[in-house]
Amino acid sequence: MSEAANKVAEATQTGTGRRRFAARHWIALAAFTALALVPVVATLDDDPFLMLMGTRIMIFAMAAVSLDLILGYGAMVSFGHAAFIGLGAYAIGIASYHGLEEALVTFPLAIVSAAVFALVTGAICLKTRGVYFIMITLAFGQMIYYTATSLSAYGGDDGLTIWSRSTVLGSGILENDTVFFYVVLALLAGAYLLCRTVVASRFGRVLMGCRQSPMRMRALGVDPFAYQLVAYCIAGAIAGLAGALLANQIEFVSPAYMSWQRSGDLIIMVVLGGMGTLTGPILGAAGYLALEEILSHITQHWRIIFGPLIILIVLFARGGAIRLLDRRRDHG
Repeated sequence: MSEAANKVAEATQTGTGRRRFAARHWIALAAFTALALVPVVATLDDDPFLMLMGTRIMIFAMAAVSLDLILGYGAMVSFGHAAFIGLGAYAIGIASYHGLEEALVTFPLAIVSAAVFALVTGAICLKTRGVYFIMITLAFGQMIYYTATSLSAYGGDDGLTIWSRSTVLGSGILENDTVFFYVVLALLAGAYLLCRTVVASRFGRVLMGCRQSPMRMRALGVDPFAYQLVAYCIAGAIAGLAGALLANQIEFVSPAYMSWQRSGDLIIMVVLGGMGTLTGPILGAAGYLALEEILSHITQHWRIIFGPLIILIVLFARGGAIRLLDRRRDHG
């Protein structure tokens, strides 16, 4: 890293930031502890749905955390993030269709597929800013969506059924829902720690500097494009892993995974939890999916209720759930 980048990194460190990081560390620890206890509660309550719901929350939390890396820290508003989830899911589905089910092969394949797509599309998208960036990411996302619908050999618009979960060294251990739950939890923790390490590094602080003032970064000899592209690829790779896990959980892949609506859902999760926090998107994913589940049982037109509810939450809880917790801590 250049000397200019080091200076930027040092300048962005503040005492307040360090204190908030410490507080959020404990919030994250509490969240992961609560997740780890879900299978225990589900077993005691004889409620397998609770564990399935917990697994789903963790998978989308992983995707939301990856989006927060580029949205909250890099100011890259991507309306095509679900495309990475879809690519990861289809990597699993297509590999399984051709008889390849080994997770140690298919999971890296899903990650690399999404990362390569992020590299190619990011190199184009990051040449633009603002609404143009949003529109180009949306266009690439829709391109992948319609490509998936045209793959008639793999189910087209109807999707593709996966007859069994991925194997690990030939073992079907992931067929056990409890084992699968803890595998997802471990991977979510790994993804979170990776993003946290990136953000806490000089690379992450320079990325935030690029978010705040790209022109100033260039004047200091820092190339924002390179930092943003690397972050974009990391986010895409993590979302691809989330897609691989999603395909394994429900044993089905569909073009719906990569629709622009799903990208919008991920943005809402990040905003609800708190942008630029990494911990917030985990809370946001849990809140969003819980509300979705509750309201969908009340009415089939649940989105009519959900929309205004989201608006109220955003208006009266600016900064998301994590900021509310910060304010409560600051006021004793």
